[in-house]
Amino acid sequence: MEITEKQIQEWKQKYGEVYAVTVEDKIGYLRKPDRKILSAANVYANDSIKYNEFILKNCWLGGDTSLMDEDACFFALCKKLGELIEVKEAELKKI
Repeated sequence: MEITEKQIQEWKQKYGEVYAVTVEDKIGYLRKPDRKILSAANVYANDSIKYNEFILKNCWLGGDTSLMDEDACFFALCKKLGELIEVKEAELKKI
């Protein structure tokens, strides 16, 4: 399925930020995982492959599904997952 600019804009309205990930000539689109997805993924905390697979499946918006089916592509995606999770800096002061 060809992903159009209109589709990307619809995803942005629904999910906020949208990310394109490419491996060679293949492209896929992901959204950021939210707390619910990360919490549910923790069931697989002792199995990093299943953990990453769960996050990818739940953040996948569209694109070339062979990215998740082919092992080499899947592992390339897994290396980028950490970049999807934004953590802001907090400051703690004793008052």
